[in-house]
Amino acid sequence: MARYGLLADVHGNLEALRAALGFFETRDVQAFLCLGDVVGYNADPDGCVSLVRDHAMAAVAGNHDLIAIGRLGFDRCARKAAYALRRTRRALSPESAAWLATLTTRKTMEGGIVLIHGGVDDVELYMRTPAQIARAAALLAAECPGARVCFHGHTHEAAVWEVRDGVARSRTAEGTITLPADATCFVNPGAVDSARKDRPGRAECAVFDTEAGTVEFARVPYDHEAAEGKARRQGYRRPAWRAGLRAAFRRR
Repeated sequence: MARYGLLADVHGNLEALRAALGFFETRDVQAFLCLGDVVGYNADPDGCVSLVRDHAMAAVAGNHDLIAIGRLGFDRCARKAAYALRRTRRALSPESAAWLATLTTRKTMEGGIVLIHGGVDDVELYMRTPAQIARAAALLAAECPGARVCFHGHTHEAAVWEVRDGVARSRTAEGTITLPADATCFVNPGAVDSARKDRPGRAECAVFDTEAGTVEFARVPYDHEAAEGKARRQGYRRPAWRAGLRAAFRRR
């Protein structure tokens, strides 16, 4: 039995990661699960890799992690993500790249727990619809027999899905919820990095209590302006003039 801290989509945001870890200290967390995209949009890829590694987190690779080390290309990337990831590739230390290269895209743990980033068989898949979740449950049953709960990220939105008899139903991912024993559950803790949200500055994370069968969702304040300023200064944001020039050419 354990209390796990759940993290996803850190994206090189050291301020947000530190805030989430500080929250976990108040919740008697004994271990950590990291659901991918440790690096990406922001200016501290090495710092975030070091924190994840130093906390001995059970982790899987996200698409940004794989792009950063050259195992995936940019063909399914949005422009902002690709721009920042090209900077990440240049900034990432050999030690951080070597650690990211050790990560698999799926990890199975005791107690029927499975960790992925995007989809069960596609790290770049955004699982947002009942049909996608139902298909993922079927894949999970075939490839990971005994799986009871699957933690994932990638969408940057906290979510809970329950699948029974091939039918997926969503639940509100707020506060503390109990995961039912008679369903296969998919849980997304949300994004630690909230820079692209309408109201940035809250690191989303969650605590999974295996004994109680509960997940507690949290949004922890962090210094968004410091993280964003650093990202701009160090070349992780597309310059406004460049975006404007592209827009002008599109209008012609």
